[in-house]
Amino acid sequence: MVSISIENPLAFGAGLLGNILSFLVALTPMTTFYKVYRKKSTGSFQSTPYVVALSSAMLWLYYAFLNHNVLLLTINTCTCALESVYIAIYLFYASKKIRLSTVKMIFFFNVGLFGSVLLITLGFLNERKRSEITGWICASFAVAVFVAPLSIMRLVIRTKSVEYMPFSLSLFLTLSAIAWFFYGLLLRDFFVALPNVLGILFGVAQIILYFIYMDVKNDRLEQNTNQDIEVENITNSNLDLEMAEKHIPIDQSVAIEHAIPADVKADFAAVFPEKGIHTNIPIANADDVILAILIL
Repeated sequence: MVSISIENPLAFGAGLLGNILSFLVALTPMTTFYKVYRKKSTGSFQSTPYVVALSSAMLWLYYAFLNHNVLLLTINTCTCALESVYIAIYLFYASKKIRLSTVKMIFFFNVGLFGSVLLITLGFLNERKRSEITGWICASFAVAVFVAPLSIMRLVIRTKSVEYMPFSLSLFLTLSAIAWFFYGLLLRDFFVALPNVLGILFGVAQIILYFIYMDVKNDRLEQNTNQDIEVENITNSNLDLEMAEKHIPIDQSVAIEHAIPADVKADFAAVFPEKGIHTNIPIANADDVILAILIL
């Protein structure tokens, strides 16, 4: 059986680093669920990644119990707890239809699939085969998780934008895969090591894509900023033209505006909202000032 002890300090160090990095990765959805909490709605966010992540963590937790692997046990316990919290928040704010589909998914992955693995391995397999079959299932899930970013990478190539592929997440995923690869290699646990080879390759590919398209993102941001400035200049020109057509000198309107106290402007706006007087928009003409003073 695989175990961790002080006699293998390199493996222990790699596993400890893997725990830290994987925990940081597991914390990344917190920003997403903070947005869900503020909007009181799940919006376009999908529950599938969190349900699958919970199912994967449960399988690895079972594998860790079978092999008495302490470091796999700790990280997957934390992951199960975090993913359960994420799913609970999602169910609370999701619509009735989405909530029902998420519950069905939970029963399929976390009850049906996980329960079947427990039933088959504990009821029909010996101890050695039980660990081996569970390891293959866990490795398959890990490969599926690592293949998932392919859709994001395709989106980056198609849109030439890294908006939906944060560099920090790609970096932590890559470093985590490297740590777990060496952990499995040093312990000769190839069910842990081999899937992370794919994780390293995809992680490096994401980082390369980020550096290729990061400048494109900055150029688009600068272009959008210039467009906003151009629109603002056109708006100001139209405002000046409108005031000129009404024979109102700009300097006079600004002088009148600054001559009115802020509280008078606020009260006048409450009485005559159609006049549009407030602390930041120039008034229409001097008659409005006289009317405001007489009324207030």
